[in-house]
Amino acid sequence: MIVLETIILLSVIITGTRLQGVGLGIMGGLGLAIFMFGFHIKPTTPPLDLLLIITSVVVASGTLEAAGGLTYLAHLVTQILRRSPQQLTLLAPLVTYLFTWIVGTGHIVYSILPIVAAVAKDTGIRPERPLVTTVIAAQQAVMASPISAPVAMMVGLFAPYGITLLDMLQILFPATLGSILVTALVVNKLGKRAVGEEVPMAHRLQVSRQSVETGLPATAKRAIFIFVLGIIMITLLSAFKCLKPSWVVDGVVVYVDTPTLIVTMMLSIAALIVLTCGVNPQSVTKSGIFTSGIQAMVAILGIAWLGDTFVEANKEQIIALVQRQIQEYPWQFSIILFFMSIVFLSQTATIRALAPIGLMAGLSASTLLATLPGSNGLFFIPNHPTLLAAINLDDTGSTRVGKWVLNHSFMVPGLIATSTAVCIAFVLVWLKW
Repeated sequence: MIVLETIILLSVIITGTRLQGVGLGIMGGLGLAIFMFGFHIKPTTPPLDLLLIITSVVVASGTLEAAGGLTYLAHLVTQILRRSPQQLTLLAPLVTYLFTWIVGTGHIVYSILPIVAAVAKDTGIRPERPLVTTVIAAQQAVMASPISAPVAMMVGLFAPYGITLLDMLQILFPATLGSILVTALVVNKLGKRAVGEEVPMAHRLQVSRQSVETGLPATAKRAIFIFVLGIIMITLLSAFKCLKPSWVVDGVVVYVDTPTLIVTMMLSIAALIVLTCGVNPQSVTKSGIFTSGIQAMVAILGIAWLGDTFVEANKEQIIALVQRQIQEYPWQFSIILFFMSIVFLSQTATIRALAPIGLMAGLSASTLLATLPGSNGLFFIPNHPTLLAAINLDDTGSTRVGKWVLNHSFMVPGLIATSTAVCIAFVLVWLKW
């Protein structure tokens, strides 16, 4: 029975991936219906807390974009990259990592990739190098942002084990950031350095000057300040229980839970930006971040719910299959996460479905935390929108999908980044616990 269920699961995911947009989410719903009516499988509880967090983050990020905050960040990226174009392969992923960490979604990379491609072309640098590392950096940063969907998933998962958001960030932030530094250094040595003719310096200076002089919304800086301040407050409130609102219920002090805290704070951030920056609330729903975020939310609703239901229905067989191996070699659970993330096309769905299995199979909470960067296998099959965007922007053809599909430009950098992040995370967990 599990074989047939697996075939249905894979068929649903493949079809949903081909449909694109909300296709993965709606096909996940269809797969869930097949499981319920065809196999009499009881569905698990839908990920409501996660969806509420994603909704609030999407609204806040969309409000930031409507206020001109993302436009201002894009201009900052242009200035930073054009000041040191020869270091583009290192600077582009670092800047992308920082901005993704702030906004909490990898969709911001769409506004950065055209800048990276243009600077690479102006400077005569092989575009493949900075474009690839930029895409990988966005995927890695999502795993360490305090307001991203995967981290929101982890907050509820680790709360019963006394691991706070700050504890998670102390592991995931240096692990993923370190992996990007290593990846950039390696990628900088891959392939030919230059592609095509270098553009004269006079033209590069002219383009840089035009970028700086482009008009910016007057409220952009204020919106960014409010947004970043809100993220800092969320991190501090999540880490220190004494700062959280509390109530006495039946003689017991009860603190607000972290998901409720994140949702409330993100909606408050959106409200403050609207009130102080003159943003029309209707324009928020027209922003690119909002549209992409809602699509991601639908995908997570369908595929995460379907995957969670599949794993719950077959958890005894799955645990029996992996328990002995991961108890002896805990790091191998990161490999399981990696290949399942290729199937689910989502770090969040992968963590929601498999992390409880890891705990039931005998992994400690801290060890499980160290394996979670392994769920970053979205690059493996070159069908993710960010990969396709980078390929399309490189008119030199250096960023490409190979003859055998899997021998594409993102494979080696992605494997280096993911494996390095897991290794660093294990070391940090060992030092901390």
